[in-house]
Amino acid sequence: MLTETNGSWSDRMASLALPLLDAATVAAARCYSWIGRGDKIAADHAAVEAMRAHLSTVPGHGVVVIGEGEKDNAPMLFAGEEIGCGQGPEFDLAVDPLEGTNLCARGWPGAITVLAAAPRHTFAPIVGFYMDKLVVGPAAHGAIDIEAPIEDNMAKVAAAIGIKVSSLQVAVLAKPRHAELIARIRATGAGVVEIPDGDVMAGLASLVPGGGIDLSAGIGGAPEGVITACAVRLLGGDMQGKPAPQSDEEREMVTDAGELGRVYALDDLSESDDGIFVASGVTGSTALPGVTVSRDGFHVQSVLITRDQGLLRIGSTVRD
Repeated sequence: MLTETNGSWSDRMASLALPLLDAATVAAARCYSWIGRGDKIAADHAAVEAMRAHLSTVPGHGVVVIGEGEKDNAPMLFAGEEIGCGQGPEFDLAVDPLEGTNLCARGWPGAITVLAAAPRHTFAPIVGFYMDKLVVGPAAHGAIDIEAPIEDNMAKVAAAIGIKVSSLQVAVLAKPRHAELIARIRATGAGVVEIPDGDVMAGLASLVPGGGIDLSAGIGGAPEGVITACAVRLLGGDMQGKPAPQSDEEREMVTDAGELGRVYALDDLSESDDGIFVASGVTGSTALPGVTVSRDGFHVQSVLITRDQGLLRIGSTVRD
């Protein structure tokens, strides 16, 4: 499957790009009514329903390998669900219909709808809910080692980019588990951009021009790690991950699968160059503006990333 990197296979995967963009765009538009309303469940439900309806019509046969997940007790877009009209490529699908449900509910920046697709069996079948991750852009490819101290990683990333360590901006989720990590980063003189939620957005900000992030570090969602890896691979960045169980139950699950202590390189997480990554802004951020509304409909800003086109910024209007 992976050796057919040009011709019909790539063309068939490329046919998914715009339908997947539509699915993310409409999901973002449907979240608008829930921005700042304090109801993250309703916001997520609106995104899931809109995205699922559009995914049922995309060409090909897709299998959700990263979905809402058992952690969310999701009735739709769960791992194993089949989507698509059946005619076209077979593909893996990784989705987060609303990454940053709390951000949307509170009206905070950084909520997005996001999905990634790749040829079947090329996304890692992740066990567990949490993963320690390092993500950098193309300039720092090869400069990270998740088993090395954060200070060593920062020194190598800064050298690769050509700046001082004290000039680095490092994105870290603002969680109690990261108190020591944040303190160690700041002790080097570097800046920490604390993000309330949404680690796909943190990774994306380290990849896109003007994102304002040089390195994304720390423990976030393991499924989100696979989605992020698709974008990282397509844009020439680098990423490593390692399971980071946050409960005894999760640790037992990861241990039983033989995954505890495993280091995931980028190729382990996303092994195909024929991937497609789409993210649409719900609440605005530096890397991706949020939804706005006018009399002609909802205006949504998205990024679409493919092998052949690289990163495209696309504005769409969704009418009621």
